[in-house]
Amino acid sequence: MLDRFRLDGKVAIVTGASSGLGVAFARGLAEAGADLVIGARRADRLTATEARVLETGRRCASLATDVSVVEDCQALVEHAMNAFGRVDVLVNNAGVGTAVPAVRETPEEFRRVIETNLNGSYWMAQACARVMAPGSSIVNIGSVLGETTAGLPQAAYSASKAGITGLTRDLAQQWTGRRGIRVNCLAPGFFVSEMTDEFAPGYLERMIAQRVVMGRVGEADELVAAAVFLASDASSYITGVTLPVDGGILLT
Repeated sequence: MLDRFRLDGKVAIVTGASSGLGVAFARGLAEAGADLVIGARRADRLTATEARVLETGRRCASLATDVSVVEDCQALVEHAMNAFGRVDVLVNNAGVGTAVPAVRETPEEFRRVIETNLNGSYWMAQACARVMAPGSSIVNIGSVLGETTAGLPQAAYSASKAGITGLTRDLAQQWTGRRGIRVNCLAPGFFVSEMTDEFAPGYLERMIAQRVVMGRVGEADELVAAAVFLASDASSYITGVTLPVDGGILLT
């Protein structure tokens, strides 16, 4: 049974792999046996992530990538094909967040979030699906904020994550039966990241006390384990779902 969770012989792409959860996803997939191709806008930080993957004994290639640019998404997939000859897994992790009151949010601020979080996930999934073989897996990273609110003015972010839930469902319907590509989504709750670093003092602690049934933030490995599950044959009969990994936020 445990072999079903292994990713030996597979190649995984992780976007937004320059920091935080993106680094954790890359390292975790490598520990499960995958070779990695990583992309992010901050190319200088990819070197450190690549080193962490290589420490596991797996191979790694990297490329500066802005997922809001269609050509960058295509280039990252081509880089993977040139380096390893295949793409089996995509973790659509790249994302940005804002907390701007809706009456003050500019068109540029709103579009930036949508273009990275939602459009970027689509362009990456599209580019990967063109080369993926049956049995491949796409894991989109949504958020519980696609289903609820958390006391901050996050219209753009919440809209983008709700859109990813719909995107996941539709791509699964289009690709699973016809191409054999499963498409699922993780909806994290509160995990330590660059986004949580920007919260006002006391906000995270207040939200945990009020909204998180388990009473704590999530640990990166808890989210990575769920991603490995959805990427691997352990979830071979699962497609089109959004899996909350939120410590119980959606229960409140």
